[in-house]
Amino acid sequence: MVSEIPNLPGSQNALLPDRHPQHDLFICDVADAVLKDVMPQMEHPFYSLSKKPETSIRRYEHNGQWLQVTPSVKGLATIYDKDILIYCISQIMAKLKNGEQVSKRVRINTRDLLIFANRGTAGKDYTALQEALERIRGTTISTNIRTGDEEQTDTFGLIDSSSIRRKHGLDGRLLSCEITLSDWVFNAIRHNEVLTLHRDYFRLRKPIERRIYELARKHCGQQTSWKVSLEVLLKKSGSKSSDKEFRRAVRGLAQSDHLPDYHVTFDGQNDMVLFQNRGTMKAAVTEAEAWTGYLDADIYGDARNVAPGWDVHYLEQEWRGWLGENEIVPKNPERHFVKFCQSWFEKRGRP
Repeated sequence: MVSEIPNLPGSQNALLPDRHPQHDLFICDVADAVLKDVMPQMEHPFYSLSKKPETSIRRYEHNGQWLQVTPSVKGLATIYDKDILIYCISQIMAKLKNGEQVSKRVRINTRDLLIFANRGTAGKDYTALQEALERIRGTTISTNIRTGDEEQTDTFGLIDSSSIRRKHGLDGRLLSCEITLSDWVFNAIRHNEVLTLHRDYFRLRKPIERRIYELARKHCGQQTSWKVSLEVLLKKSGSKSSDKEFRRAVRGLAQSDHLPDYHVTFDGQNDMVLFQNRGTMKAAVTEAEAWTGYLDADIYGDARNVAPGWDVHYLEQEWRGWLGENEIVPKNPERHFVKFCQSWFEKRGRP
């Protein structure tokens, strides 16, 4: 088995170089799109962390939720293959923010995607992209994890279909493609079950680093900190590594301290991992732009983190009513709303 574990890099060279520092000069639409991912894909281990084909069926269960991922003969979709879906989700969310119409079908300029994901643009990179598309299309999922108000219990794919346009026939370079997202993924987008990723996510060298960042972003969010046992972190990561290997990986991540948005502290004596917010996440809206009356989609995700089980849109109505009754105009409405949800949960617990 290929190791998913980093070689304890020093912080100086822990991140990949930014391969396209001037990308905004020629692909403005892609440069302006904020990295977005759907929350169920961040919380649960949908993707393989191995760089070699993983062809065994994997099943994951946690707190009454279960997930079974079945590969095609080409293997499970990997966490690097997921870059394609992050690109699609980011583009859809950018269009929604601009008031544009969106659908499950997304057209991809392959060069834009490679630059967006901080990849190279040589022939081998286009070939790797095609292989990633095939693995994503071939991976099927059964789960009871909800997106929006729907519970999907049958078998489905991450994407329903894809079509590819090439240059100079079948052996030519991949130019563009169209992907039709599955209803399950699109439901998560429509219900604002998305979070923003730090752009350095694509500069993380190892699969396990990406996966741990996703879990920190989902569970810690914009809170001050999140503590989790090594055992639970290993389970939620989906890593096939041994306890010893995983412990070494987390210790190395804490020593190099290069994870975007969060400091990592490892208590080896008690096998506990602490994630502390660096305060690097940009506010959803700036104070200069004032309060427009709408909450950024990210905030609904953070609200769900601090008030699990509650309908965040119901909590939003309660919050707006409370603001009106007390004649309060918050300087930072997004943070104020999350704090309100946290206090609500602390007083009432789960519904």
